[in-house]
Amino acid sequence: MQKKTLGTNGPEVPAIVLGGNVYGWTLSEADSFHQLDRAVDAGLHFVDTADVYSRWVPGHEGGESESVLGKWFAMSGRRKDVLLATKVGFEMGDGKSGLSARYIAQAAEDSLRRLRTDYIDLYQAHTDDANTPLEETLGAFDKLVKAGKVRYIGASNYSGARLAEALEVSRRNGVAEYISLQPHYNLMERQAFETDLLPVVKKYGLGLIPYFSLAAGFLTGKYRRGMDASQSARAAMVEKYRNERGYAVVDALVEVANSHRSTPARVALAWLLAQPGVTAPIASTTSDGQLDDLIAAADFKLDAASLQRLTDVSHFGMRN
Repeated sequence: MQKKTLGTNGPEVPAIVLGGNVYGWTLSEADSFHQLDRAVDAGLHFVDTADVYSRWVPGHEGGESESVLGKWFAMSGRRKDVLLATKVGFEMGDGKSGLSARYIAQAAEDSLRRLRTDYIDLYQAHTDDANTPLEETLGAFDKLVKAGKVRYIGASNYSGARLAEALEVSRRNGVAEYISLQPHYNLMERQAFETDLLPVVKKYGLGLIPYFSLAAGFLTGKYRRGMDASQSARAAMVEKYRNERGYAVVDALVEVANSHRSTPARVALAWLLAQPGVTAPIASTTSDGQLDDLIAAADFKLDAASLQRLTDVSHFGMRN
């Protein structure tokens, strides 16, 4: 399986990241264990989760995904086989949110307990916290790194300006700095990343692990013109893509996939992997067939003409 280095000085990682947001949500505990066994056996051993997964589900309070992973680590004994990424910062209830030093310390301990591990490979700020000085946030992350509880730190949902500022703060103060960025980036979501964040990623040599790489399933080709998507668990997420631009992108994905005897999901991930700065797209799955797509996508490459066609049809200047 193709591997890349995460950032300038980060670990070597597989070219696809397994999204853990589905664990304990749309994938049962038993099926999650089965998926993790298969994925790690195949070399797909970089797993991304967050403390807030899956708090949006009625009756859930957050931490469900981390807890499933923790149980799997305990049962399988495979913690050292996995590069584990999780995140902190989103609202967890009872005033638990943000990136203050006190909260980061507490949230890290809570995640470590749920994950049944004594270290996190990549601990990420899930979203910027404008109410907390960057010096405080990065100082708190630095303490976790020095204590051996975290190996590397990363950022998600930052603007380009705040990301650059955070990196400069780390360098001025001699504390741990973000080695990676987790942005919203895929064939349907290009403008914000390419115009605002990509210059910062290039300047500082950050690793790039885009989330929603398959646009909540829209880029798998399962949503086509005239189809009823109302019963999908992600119906609300894909509704904004169900327009002429979106369907044109899906049509192109299907045609390119057919010409390569592949699938739209593999093609969409291959396009992302070919983009400047991208280290490893994140994608989640709920079936063996979908997992096969992710495993195959790590080594799948598109020809220049196919890449250009997808780039042209998905350009953010195209009309909906």
